[in-house]
Amino acid sequence: MANTSSALKRMRQNERRRVRNRVVRSKVRTAVKTARAALGTGDAGAAVHEAIRALDKAVTKGVIHRNTAARKKSALARRLVPAK
Repeated sequence: MANTSSALKRMRQNERRRVRNRVVRSKVRTAVKTARAALGTGDAGAAVHEAIRALDKAVTKGVIHRNTAARKKSALARRLVPAK
């Protein structure tokens, strides 16, 4: 357990951020999962768009790294429009 007041404050801040980041990360995972499931159907474009939007928001909030988001977006885009 922390001893100093600054360490106690840091613990409170970390807990608030952990909960907030968990919500954002969960939304990203759900959006990506929905987009992958929709890839076989006709409504795949909208689902992929929402997943990309969720990834971009997570990057803006600092929850995931921009390269991770870019990799996930690229994979979704590749599966949306297969190479000929």
